[in-house]
Amino acid sequence: MIEVRNLSKSFRTTDGPVDALKNVNLTINNGDIYGIIGMSGAGKSTLVRCINMLERPTEGAVLMDGVDLGAMNGNDLRQMRRRVTMIFQGFNLLMQRTCVRNVMLPLKLAGMPTQQAYQRAMEMLETVGLPDKANAYPAQLSGGQQQRVAIARALATNPEVLLCDEATSALDPKTTHSILELIRDINAKMGITVIVITHQMSVVQEICNRVAILENGAVVEEGKVADVFANPKAEATRNLVYPEMADANVALGNEHGQRVRLIFNGAIAANEPLIAKMALETGVAASILGASTRAVGDRAYGYILLEIPGGPDELAKAVKFLRQTPDVTVSVEVNYPENKEVEA
Repeated sequence: MIEVRNLSKSFRTTDGPVDALKNVNLTINNGDIYGIIGMSGAGKSTLVRCINMLERPTEGAVLMDGVDLGAMNGNDLRQMRRRVTMIFQGFNLLMQRTCVRNVMLPLKLAGMPTQQAYQRAMEMLETVGLPDKANAYPAQLSGGQQQRVAIARALATNPEVLLCDEATSALDPKTTHSILELIRDINAKMGITVIVITHQMSVVQEICNRVAILENGAVVEEGKVADVFANPKAEATRNLVYPEMADANVALGNEHGQRVRLIFNGAIAANEPLIAKMALETGVAASILGASTRAVGDRAYGYILLEIPGGPDELAKAVKFLRQTPDVTVSVEVNYPENKEVEA
């Protein structure tokens, strides 16, 4: 288990201190595929570097199986990093070494005899599906193949935790899918805990069981992936889960005075003609400004962004009706010229 407790990280710059992380608290259980997601500058990479102590936190602690990593000496940290390995967006392979020698490198650094290291490296290349590329050089491989070699190298020391820092960001969608399938298979067969750092919600959706959303260095939402997709509470989460909704907001600006964001999950909620039914029962004929749906497992999730015509009374009727629908979250945004309050 990895526990991040009240972790903060500040950097000194010429313009003054910058708070990259602010009081972050996370618990990552053994066997999780845990996603940490946020836009650029949210603090994701700083957090992952604090987890393996490549960056020392300014405040707070990182515990692995109850042991404070920040209290370890240099030798203990080196031993820990064999248990917590990492893959990167840029693969970080040594171009002058063959694939098998790249995979052997951490084993040789740990003092393993050459023949034993070679056998282990070949086993790992077999695991990632590239035993025939053992004597090839990285420049002779595709991006996906290079990432597979990097994964083999990360697995060579038999780690307990695999950190993936934007590991699929440089890959095309088909290759990304194959790498994510490989990571999921490794998690299932080897029991390795995986921490996925990404800015792509589709990556989290495909393989993670839990997710934390970072914004401006702070965790704004955390939970099971299915729960977060079903009912994203934070604005940053909604923008990541439903980017089309954020784009619609930007395009519309302040033109409309009454908007309702309807976020739903489940086949019943998705298939009911809610807007037509609302018009018939309440007399409020809303306009659909944007909509999107997607599937996670055997459930459907999505949103509708509505414009409610009229004034506060019509808005209240619409919201009251919509909130009677099971598995629906309704949020209201109003922009009246006189900043008039609405009870909805």
